[in-house]
Amino acid sequence: MPAQQRKLIFCTAGVLSLACALGTAAAVGTQLWVRGTILCTTGALLVNASGPELYKFIGHIQYGLFSGQRVRQCGLGGRPFQFSFFPDLLRIMPASIHVSVILFCMVLIVFALVGAGFFMLNAFGSPYETLHGPVGLYLWSFISCSCGCLIMILFSSEVKIHHLSEKIANFKEGTFTFKTHSEQFANSFWTILVCSLVHFLNALLIRFAGFEFPFSKPKDSGTITGAVDLMY
Repeated sequence: MPAQQRKLIFCTAGVLSLACALGTAAAVGTQLWVRGTILCTTGALLVNASGPELYKFIGHIQYGLFSGQRVRQCGLGGRPFQFSFFPDLLRIMPASIHVSVILFCMVLIVFALVGAGFFMLNAFGSPYETLHGPVGLYLWSFISCSCGCLIMILFSSEVKIHHLSEKIANFKEGTFTFKTHSEQFANSFWTILVCSLVHFLNALLIRFAGFEFPFSKPKDSGTITGAVDLMY
């Protein structure tokens, strides 16, 4: 491949990696990871609410990795409540999983920035046959993509398996009991998915630039020829 085209591919991959780092950093600080609705089952059962009356007992909840808010409705109008995971919810949430999600987000940001730097280095400089070169580019892209996948798996398990939304909805509620009515992952979660796909795309761009996968080396034909000559 001509040097100009290879430079363009490396620049494109570098810009994509930088955009992923900035997007992940922005996603970490938002409350747009999960959105949902919560049903006040206690109030609904007291008045035997059904149909249109049930909407008077459905509140809203949204949260991110550090904080969130919920609006509880028990037939008397919405009452907002702000909360933070640290230290308020440490006793009711799977803290080890939640901290792991945050740590993998930090690792994703760091390696996305490192990958962007090395892509630019290989675009405007002479590629080195070390971690600066194709091996390093594959390595940074693989680590970043893996971290993005782990973030989604861990956070999904925290929300779906450990019922995080329901635990948050019932936080400091002694009289009323809330149940998750609906929940869906919001923009920040899907940002992590897009970043993972972008890093996978970067690995394909490296291959498209003409570099073989670094962990499979062809056999040395000269050595084989020499061994055959010795047989005769």
